[in-house]
Amino acid sequence: MLRHFVYAMAVLLCGLVASSPPASAQADIPALIQALGDAKGYSELEKAVDALAASGASEAVPALAALGDGNLYTAKADGKVVIAQERGGNLALTDPLTGESLGTEASGAYERIRVNNRLRRAVRAAIGTLTLMSPKPEIRMAAAEAVYKSRDENALDTVEAALAAESDAAVRRALEEARAAIQLAGTASDEIKLAALQVIERRGGRESLALLGQVSANASPAVAEAAQAVAQKIQANLRWWGVLQNAIYGISLGSVLLLAAIGLAITFGVMGVINMAHGEMVMIGAYTTYVVQEVIRTSFPYLFDVSVLIALPLAFLVAGAIGIAIERGIIRFLYGRPLETLLATWGLSLVLQQAVRSIFGPTNREVGNPSWMSGAFDLGQISLTYGRLWIVIFALIVFVALMLMLRKTPLGLQMRAVTQNRRMAASMGIRTPWVDAMTFGLGSGVAGLAGVALSQIDNVSPNLGQGYIIDSFMIVIFGGVGNLWGTLVGAFTLGVVNKFLEPYAGAVLGKILVLVFIILFIQVRPRGLFALKGRAVEQ
Repeated sequence: MLRHFVYAMAVLLCGLVASSPPASAQADIPALIQALGDAKGYSELEKAVDALAASGASEAVPALAALGDGNLYTAKADGKVVIAQERGGNLALTDPLTGESLGTEASGAYERIRVNNRLRRAVRAAIGTLTLMSPKPEIRMAAAEAVYKSRDENALDTVEAALAAESDAAVRRALEEARAAIQLAGTASDEIKLAALQVIERRGGRESLALLGQVSANASPAVAEAAQAVAQKIQANLRWWGVLQNAIYGISLGSVLLLAAIGLAITFGVMGVINMAHGEMVMIGAYTTYVVQEVIRTSFPYLFDVSVLIALPLAFLVAGAIGIAIERGIIRFLYGRPLETLLATWGLSLVLQQAVRSIFGPTNREVGNPSWMSGAFDLGQISLTYGRLWIVIFALIVFVALMLMLRKTPLGLQMRAVTQNRRMAASMGIRTPWVDAMTFGLGSGVAGLAGVALSQIDNVSPNLGQGYIIDSFMIVIFGGVGNLWGTLVGAFTLGVVNKFLEPYAGAVLGKILVLVFIILFIQVRPRGLFALKGRAVEQ
């Protein structure tokens, strides 16, 4: 997007003031920018954009970026060109050359300079041309990418000059790819195009496939044949990247399922309670995050980037306290009656959903992403979001913390003792009712943590938990009831399998196939992948 250049360009301009052209050359820059507003029709506007690119005036980059993004306006009174952003029905005005604020005025006093797709390509090419010689490598890299996408033959001389002066290996590679794209799309000789195809093959990616498709349609037979061969190699490479992408997406889904299921594994394994209200604990965690962010937005906006970190302990405490109340108020009277427990918790889940609807309303609530969880990064030919990456890391941290708690703390040791043999644990002085309450609270608290994570990637609504409760039970049964390692393996296995099935069977049929597989699997291993060992298990 062109607006990504604006802030980088502002930094660049400050460094270029001392080396700017003579005053006589500078005097033409305002006129060239004004020509954007005076142009009659798209053809004249394109000529004005080309004139700015030919001027070498890097100060014009913010104006060009605003033009491409639809943020360049002219005043109806005198035709003055300004950069404007809509704010509450008005326009916040900025000088396109100096970047100074011009105040706020009614939107009706200004008219947007409209562009079409052809003009947007011309603007990208102009921005690329004006920033190829920047002293900052990241700006030169972005400029080279812009030229690659525009493939404007008028920028070839500038690219050649930039290549001759480039010392950064990564930027030089990007410039070579931009030059190859221009040569393939232009009128270069077959010999030059065949050499350029090797550079495009090295780059790979879907953008290269689109370029090769154009080359095959318009080039000579020799170049077209070579382009098709390169396209086949790139497609084969992309298929392997697609396999890796499905695996990574499956791990990402598995981490979400792990967070949703790990609390259920604790309660189901220790207490044998079929808790159909577990999904509502996830929902409560998500709504806790929403409430925290609302308080921060209204009273402490500077804390927004740490809102998720603040919400984590609060969600654990809120969901855990509700879980303890449920166990003490309902569950403890139904031990040994699994069917009645199932029905009671299912009814409780409906009550909790309706309570949330009454408090927050039935519509989805907005939960924002902090800056460190926003955006994406490229890994080869695939793109990964920071949000999903942090959730995978968070899920593993929660898993390790629970394992340490179960093995190294008195509560963990008591929970394991109750799991293996409740009667023997009670005879040894362990207060099993207290362990039951703490266990249910711990499982509910972990579900609340899952809600915080899910609020960053899913809609926060009263039905949030219902989408994960069935998958959670499948994971717990598949991995082995009460075994955290089994829950980890089961979550990631089901996540990866789902992502590989979806392209072929669809999301719904894929889940049905997974369910059928688990049903068949438990016929062979009724206790799951990792069955707990102990006297209670054998009874």
